[in-house]
Amino acid sequence: MKKNARHVYLLTLWTLFAAFTGYSTPRERTDEPTPPPAPTITYVVSMPEPQTHYFEVEMQVKNAASATNARKTNYIDIKMPVWTPGSYLIREYAKNVEAFTATANGSPVRSEKIRKNAWRVYSADNDLTIRYRVYANELTVRTSFIDADHGYITPASVFMYVDALKPLPHRVIIQPYKEWKKVATGLKVVDGQAYTYEAQDYDILVDSPIEIGNHNSFTFTASGIPHTVAMFGEVLYDEKRLAADYKRVCETAATVVGEHPCTDYTFIVHHIPQGGGGLEHLNSTVLETYRNAYATEASYKGFLTLVAHEYFHLWNVKRIRPVALGPFDYENENYTTMLWLAEGCTSFYEDYILRRAGFHTPEAYLGIVANDITQIENQPGTRVQTVSESSFDAWIKGYRPNENSANTTISYYSKGSVLGTILNLAILAGSNGERSMDDLMRLLYTEYYKKQKRGFTDAEFRQAAEQVAGRKLDDFFTIAVNSTNPIDYNAYFAPVGLQLVNVAGKSADGFLGAGTTVQNGKAVISSVRRGSAAYADGLNVGDEVISVDGVRVGDDLLRFIGGRRVGEKLTVLVNRAGLLREIPVTLTQNPLLSYRLEPLPNRTDAQKALYNKWLYVK
Repeated sequence: MKKNARHVYLLTLWTLFAAFTGYSTPRERTDEPTPPPAPTITYVVSMPEPQTHYFEVEMQVKNAASATNARKTNYIDIKMPVWTPGSYLIREYAKNVEAFTATANGSPVRSEKIRKNAWRVYSADNDLTIRYRVYANELTVRTSFIDADHGYITPASVFMYVDALKPLPHRVIIQPYKEWKKVATGLKVVDGQAYTYEAQDYDILVDSPIEIGNHNSFTFTASGIPHTVAMFGEVLYDEKRLAADYKRVCETAATVVGEHPCTDYTFIVHHIPQGGGGLEHLNSTVLETYRNAYATEASYKGFLTLVAHEYFHLWNVKRIRPVALGPFDYENENYTTMLWLAEGCTSFYEDYILRRAGFHTPEAYLGIVANDITQIENQPGTRVQTVSESSFDAWIKGYRPNENSANTTISYYSKGSVLGTILNLAILAGSNGERSMDDLMRLLYTEYYKKQKRGFTDAEFRQAAEQVAGRKLDDFFTIAVNSTNPIDYNAYFAPVGLQLVNVAGKSADGFLGAGTTVQNGKAVISSVRRGSAAYADGLNVGDEVISVDGVRVGDDLLRFIGGRRVGEKLTVLVNRAGLLREIPVTLTQNPLLSYRLEPLPNRTDAQKALYNKWLYVK
């Protein structure tokens, strides 16, 4: 390229001037401060003696001082969550932590515990290493566990954090026990580094459980997404059938919103002697079920119901969520009045998904709906606590039931499932079958998760529901959600040509209202129903029932009550705290209901068409 002579001359003069004066242009200056390197957080988890139920954790925090206030305060606080999202109870995970120590740049530094879940490390150095042990001997979906057979990590109960560093990437290096070869988790694998994983921030880490051991696993593809199932425990199952049915459930669940938000998904399944449940995560779930879960058709469908519930949380809760459910405060309760939507409507969808996938016949699904209504209407607490109050009080009541809970509370799971059913029917009827609950889920997903990137308020949810229904929903929100008044179920079922009928009938048999358990061959009262004879006449929880009308009871109280009539008087001898008491009791009418959904006579073509739309009848 040809150069201009005058330009070359002036450039030469400028170069000589700069050389003598030391002047340089701004972009050539070299005295600008170099930005400090970004902090990094790495956890190294080892388990050298799994039979002792301990995880050994090394938390490496690099370049921390520059990103926190440590330069000013000369300390940095390390915290442990007190609960895990999806399980609304303060669990005090720090109770299982011991041997907390800290080093800075390789040298020991002073640390002290400053509150139940926080440790203060006195150092302004950039590089800290925190070491501690976690006792893990409670195998649930909410807690961590390790023994000679496998290890399971609920991240909130194992991984500490620094407040200011939560938005940064967090890396996890698993060092499996020497005989273990497999790790299952939804965390992203770090290429080229064995057993090394990374989360884009602490919230993602907390949302990514980890299974370690020699579990069996299989894979399948659903909605174009690879799915892995890690199976812990000795259990017999048909892998081909199970994989196919997982696929059916997952693909049917994905049709609700119509978009799958994941690039991969992991099921961790624990097969245990007793208990069960699940906990949802962003791209994974943990399920607990019995070892014989696949042995009968009934138990098999029960397990698929659990799969459907936790999988649908991918959308409802993890992305479609009340505003309180993320970002999370890991040190305190996170209150919402809409767990009936987050959990209860997911319970509604678990059965609705199985109906749509063909696992339930329409008749079987109607039986499930009627049983759900029977359950909540037979609980005295449904006239005491609203479902929105139940949601808010999950932290103090939902996970801490006592002998009086049935009298004073209602489950946001069970009543929320019923509310999902009637809201779906309200939308179907209000839109003449053009829209359903699915459309409400899609609207919430698109507007708040994708567009506004946040949760929604109670008012915003109601507005969205009424928009989709095409009418005001005062009857639903005022009565069903925010009061304890009876729900007019038939107003919801009539548009699909059904009526809810109590088939229990009126019995002349008397009703005591006391539940018992057997303790050392004796009948001990374990619950007393509000409004019953036992409640009114003063039988108490903890009373050992010795005799009825002078006849010794043994361990079967109900045998002495059966056949007695309403209004009949009994004398019940009890041992109460070591003292004998004679309690006169007058039997009352049995208040228990048993509902069934039946076709209305002379159903119209419009009702039949809406019924078919509702239950996916072709």
